[in-house]
Amino acid sequence: MSEVTQAKDAELLSGADYLRNILRAPIYEVAQVTPLQDMDRLSARIGNRIQLKREDRQPVHSFKLRGAYNMMSQLTPAQRKAGAIAASAGNHAQGLALSGHKLDVSATIVMPLTTPAIKVDAVRSFGGKVVLHGNNFDEAKAHAEELAQQYGYTFIPPFDHPSVIAGQGTIGMELLQQNGHLDYVFVPVGGGGLAAGISVLLKQLMPNIKIIGVEAEDSACLKAALDAGCPVTLDQVGMFADGVAVKRIGEETFRLCQQYLDDVITVSSDEICSAVKDIFEDTRAIAEPSGALSLAGLKKYVEVHQLQDKQLASILSGANLNFHGLRYVSERCELGEKREGLLAVTVPERPGAFLDFCHILGGRTVTEFNYRYNDDALANVFVGVRLMQGQEELDGIIHDLRKGGYPVVDLSDDEMAKVHVRYMIGGRPSKPLKERLYSFEFPEYPGALLKFLNTLGTHWNISLFNYRNHGADFGRVLCGFELEDKDLLSFTSHLHELGYQWKDETENLAYKFFLAQ
Repeated sequence: MSEVTQAKDAELLSGADYLRNILRAPIYEVAQVTPLQDMDRLSARIGNRIQLKREDRQPVHSFKLRGAYNMMSQLTPAQRKAGAIAASAGNHAQGLALSGHKLDVSATIVMPLTTPAIKVDAVRSFGGKVVLHGNNFDEAKAHAEELAQQYGYTFIPPFDHPSVIAGQGTIGMELLQQNGHLDYVFVPVGGGGLAAGISVLLKQLMPNIKIIGVEAEDSACLKAALDAGCPVTLDQVGMFADGVAVKRIGEETFRLCQQYLDDVITVSSDEICSAVKDIFEDTRAIAEPSGALSLAGLKKYVEVHQLQDKQLASILSGANLNFHGLRYVSERCELGEKREGLLAVTVPERPGAFLDFCHILGGRTVTEFNYRYNDDALANVFVGVRLMQGQEELDGIIHDLRKGGYPVVDLSDDEMAKVHVRYMIGGRPSKPLKERLYSFEFPEYPGALLKFLNTLGTHWNISLFNYRNHGADFGRVLCGFELEDKDLLSFTSHLHELGYQWKDETENLAYKFFLAQ
């Protein structure tokens, strides 16, 4: 049965039907009742009682086990004998593998070739059979569906199925048992299974509780669907919070989210990094980015709506983090909390100018200072400043610098400046170039760079190249090309042929300040 057919059939289910299915879900044969833990430090800081639902404490370190087991437990004897299959690069794969081991059902998981070894090994350790295929999730899913047709496997979708939704909804039941006085519950949204399951249960039993969906701004498929009135497919999604990097929300999950969620909020990667730090400081747990997503949304919602003295819960949905990804989190968390500002400042080349500049900063801690002599008149300086009072303090610094005769641009929200330019200060071409600048996300698989060079590098001269990877499934690349205007149409055609995510950065201010001619 296709996912579309399943979703259409599921439209017959009422809220009461879902409530019954959630209460009858046999997931505790394998899953744990996870703690609802107080976050004392964060609670004191923002003036509300904050609690964290610790789904990282599940045997597979994420909530996905609940939905996978609930659906697999309902397979017929014939289906169990044939086996189950799924496509996943992470948590759903591990949930399916452990469920198959517990139920004695052969579980095959198709994972993209780009999947880190730590995740592949984890699936195998739970007894799953791994098939590596394709360079992204869509290619892996297509192959999984082909294998399901060929061998008669039952396809277990990651979110858009009533049984999966009901399994995830058991978290809502636990929340009420652990704190029946909650005012708000914040739930991460990728494909919508968790948000649908929790919201449909809570609204049946405690409709006064406000349920807020939280999305990463670069993969906000629910928000796009709500704006359009139906599920739509995003052109591309960011991969930092890979657990919620879904281009299209499910049909049934959208129906339920549209009906039962009270609000939706989006957060940036920096805000997610800040939430990862908050979780660590309060609990010593290390959340994956998508696992900290709902706490990031909680913090932002509290600030926007000026909530005080409320009881708020968020879901730590997973902790399957590639350790090296913490480099990125550590680097960006201060920006997400508005505890650091990044500035491009023009300083005159005269004796004492730097000292005057430091006097204007007023003894604040400088976290970063990048400078290289450029000409006899002016220098562009890249500066990081520690902040104690957030954006208001940064605005004051900018005002004082401009008043003191120092032109300044705020780069705190400039992604290219934070990922690439801060490491490349001083790299200007020694001769005039007709240069255009592009950023790319490279899939981390053998031959990715070779494909890039074969597609683009043999046609146009590469004038700048910077590669950054923080342990993710993709690398960030900044690349300059010598391009005449007449070449742009052909060049763009080759970009589409390449198939990597890209963005034209030629007009970026950080580039103009520090790298351009």
